[in-house]
Amino acid sequence: MAEASISVCQDQFSCSICLDLLKDPVTIPCGHSYCMVCIKGCWDQDDHTGVYSCPQCRETFTSRPVLGRNTMLAEVVEKLRKTGVQAAPPAHCYAGPGDVECDACTGRKRKAIKSCLVCLASYCETHLQPHYESPAFKKHKLVQASRQLEEMICCHHDKLLEVYCRTDQQCICLLCTMEEHRGHDTVSAAAERTEKQKVLGETQRKFQQRIQEREKELQDLRQAVESLTRSAQAAVEDSERIFTELIHSIERRRSEVKKMIRDQEKAAVSRAEGLLERLQQEIAELKRRDAELEEFSHIEDHIHFLQSCQPFCAPLSVPPGDLPSITVDLQSSFEFVKASVSELRVKLERLFKEELKKTSKKVSEVRVVLPPEPRTREEFLLYSRQLTLDSNTANTRLSLYGNHEAKKT
Repeated sequence: MAEASISVCQDQFSCSICLDLLKDPVTIPCGHSYCMVCIKGCWDQDDHTGVYSCPQCRETFTSRPVLGRNTMLAEVVEKLRKTGVQAAPPAHCYAGPGDVECDACTGRKRKAIKSCLVCLASYCETHLQPHYESPAFKKHKLVQASRQLEEMICCHHDKLLEVYCRTDQQCICLLCTMEEHRGHDTVSAAAERTEKQKVLGETQRKFQQRIQEREKELQDLRQAVESLTRSAQAAVEDSERIFTELIHSIERRRSEVKKMIRDQEKAAVSRAEGLLERLQQEIAELKRRDAELEEFSHIEDHIHFLQSCQPFCAPLSVPPGDLPSITVDLQSSFEFVKASVSELRVKLERLFKEELKKTSKKVSEVRVVLPPEPRTREEFLLYSRQLTLDSNTANTRLSLYGNHEAKKT
């Protein structure tokens, strides 16, 4: 049963300075117990003042108390150690990076939860208890744990800054109102905070309104970019389809012209071959008759020559339908076809050039309206503040403004 009771009251056996189980416990005149090393360390720092106090209740002693080991307390603590009980706080109670450390802790510092504007010190939960329990600390003002305690104290009078001087636009203490700031327009810090809060609230409302406007502009611009992208893609696809159809159409026309030329060539060659055959027959007949005439001209008998020459002396007859001469103009046979195709090419190129110029003009009419460039210091500061409020809007505004500056240069 004794061990169970000790387990329940284990916090009573921890040193309020190191927050661990007591080591060589000593009890000072006010009744509080500490590790001998911890309390000696505290009082060694006060030797120059000659006044020693209890870290918990702040009771002072004009002479340094003689420290004696509390044997009974030491035995109880030793039993706690043997049972494996640990009085140290959890790890999350210790101060880490960014936390305010307890000024009363020695060794490893605990996280402070309150700061005292009278003591100008910060305390963890354990070391803060005297401020709640002892009447000596009733008038001390506690605030949220802060690193800037010195900034809350007047550098001239070492008093708490509680008043705001509107004349000089600064925080002062009560003594300052009776000296350097006598006759100035002064109000309590709380009252001035209320007024400033109203101004900041109105400014914040304007910021939020401007943020909403810029976010809407951003959304509209994104939608416009998406629409422009879709329109451009559709135009590319339609152009590809139309040009493909045009190419196929030209291919068909090319095949038709080629077939027409070949058909005309075939008809002309067929007619020419017929004439060739007739010419060859006529030439063969003329050669035969020429040979007969040559042979007849060598007859020596005059009477026989005269009696037989009548058929050879008859004029050469031309068969009906035969042409006296045949002329083939190879240079101009298909010149009209080449001229027509060349003219078609020139017309198509001219048409493509004109239509491409119209298309380029239409595409160049697409505009993205940039925001106006800040002209006054207030407008520039407004944009600067906006950059700190909304990262998405700020990045867009900065990008657009940068593009605008780049175009100017």
